Amino acid sequence: MSEALFPRLAAALAATEIGQKLALTAAIAADWQAGRLDWTNPAPVVLSCGCPPRPLLVPHREVPQRSPATPEGRARLLHAIAHIEFSAINLALDHAARFRGLPRDYYADWIGVAAEEAEHFILLRGRLQALGHDYGDFPAHAGLWDMAEKTAHDPLARMALVPRLLEARGLDATPPIQRKLEQSGDHESASALDIILRDEIGHVGLGDRWFRFLCRERGREPEGTYRELLAAYEAPRLQAPVNVEARLAAGFTAAELAALTEKR
Repeated sequence: MSEALFPRLAAALAATEIGQKLALTAAIAADWQAGRLDWTNPAPVVLSCGCPPRPLLVPHREVPQRSPATPEGRARLLHAIAHIEFSAINLALDHAARFRGLPRDYYADWIGVAAEEAEHFILLRGRLQALGHDYGDFPAHAGLWDMAEKTAHDPLARMALVPRLLEARGLDATPPIQRKLEQSGDHESASALDIILRDEIGHVGLGDRWFRFLCRERGREPEGTYRELLAAYEAPRLQAPVNVEARLAAGFTAAELAALTEKR
């Protein structure tokens, strides 16, 4: 007998203990793969995002700069990336739990992403622990979740402005971070980011896929709609350096990237 999917997603999203959230996320992915979860069950759920008591969340501008030239600087940098990955677990769970009436593949995609983001978090937490620290040791910011709240009413806006905008910025940021880690001698952390970058191209690609699907359903032209949403939400503009290869692989077109980066 199958179990309703949405209460399971809500429970994982609400979990505040790190180990519990990771375990619940992995269990959802396993049960989904085994066909034990019913995505058509209309069971109502109340959604709330559970986070551990640490790290302390502060405005983005109050997070100290993170130079990887010192061990503590590398730890702060890896902590910031680990926090992004932890936030991404919650985001993928919320993508799947919040929006109903979408194709089965939509739920399959975001359940899979949640499981991969959990793996990324575990990988980065291991690197952080190897430097004598742990997740929660430094302040972090909540920018990703802020945008999730702003787009909670509309899956089209969510797909555009979370995976296709904010998470896509990680595609641009990762190669320069890797170079800095290599220069500081932390080859293990740079290699870990290879795995994460590969997977994140796919995650942004899923955001692109479902954004374009929803645009087709509503008779909207995708790239113009994307620019309209950027303006409506006063979203940050694309800034150099842009990882053109990764963004093309994730579904952006060359013409769109040129339009997004042109000076105004």
